[in-house]
Amino acid sequence: MPTTTNGFRGAGLGLRRALLGPLLDLPAGEVDFLEVAPENWLNLGGRLGKQFQQLAERYPIAFHGLSLDIGGPDPLDTELVQNVADFMRRIDCPVYSEHLTYCAAEGHLYDLLPIPFTEEAVHYVASRVRQVQDITGQRLALENASYYAQPNPEMTEAEFIGAVLSEADCDLLLDVNNIYVNSINHHYDPLEFLAQLPLARARYIHVAGHFDEADDLKVDTHGADVIDPVWQLLSQAYECVGTLPTLLERDFNIPPLPELMQELGQVKQRQALAQEAALSHA
Repeated sequence: MPTTTNGFRGAGLGLRRALLGPLLDLPAGEVDFLEVAPENWLNLGGRLGKQFQQLAERYPIAFHGLSLDIGGPDPLDTELVQNVADFMRRIDCPVYSEHLTYCAAEGHLYDLLPIPFTEEAVHYVASRVRQVQDITGQRLALENASYYAQPNPEMTEAEFIGAVLSEADCDLLLDVNNIYVNSINHHYDPLEFLAQLPLARARYIHVAGHFDEADDLKVDTHGADVIDPVWQLLSQAYECVGTLPTLLERDFNIPPLPELMQELGQVKQRQALAQEAALSHA
């Protein structure tokens, strides 16, 4: 199962419609790649479609889906997968990722809900991942997700992730903010959890901000600046997996592009420091 690269490296931003114009005006080299939810851009025409195509000719564009519903009870939407596969080929997309969650049950639920950490769920999800990979001809990357309840788990979160990725033979999208959020909400050490993941399968990284509902309850919103503990966890992830392509996620309360670029600069700075440290120990 091939894994494409297509210049996919460095530090990237999630593409939102409000950023189309500003990104087209940005000097080359300021952003290394962009990420989109393919469902939102598949059939976009007109001015927005033209602007998207211009950006696709300038940057690698990774796909991070929202509605594959990899762990849900409904039949897999193979028409969606085929459309995504065609879209990938059309713009030479380097990677397709999704959430290790479910989001539908006789219709979309408009939320990303946790899959039970059970052996039965491992086999079920892995078979659906293999089906996706057969259609796309590419490895799927699954993101470690944030969650707020997990009834009657048979295994730990890290064991579940590892078992799914191993049985499906797919990749990992490593979300360091989700690790931090879950570590607070479920009372575990984020570094110990990081070490338990199948990091050899890591394909790229997400970093984001979240909402502090309370000292012991964090909500994964992608609507705020990244905080220091998450930045530190990102640097520690680089020590484990190297400076993989890293996306700064911002879905709500999106500031002007110059402010986003300042935060993206922190990703680049941490990547540079990690690369220097790796060279010094070589």
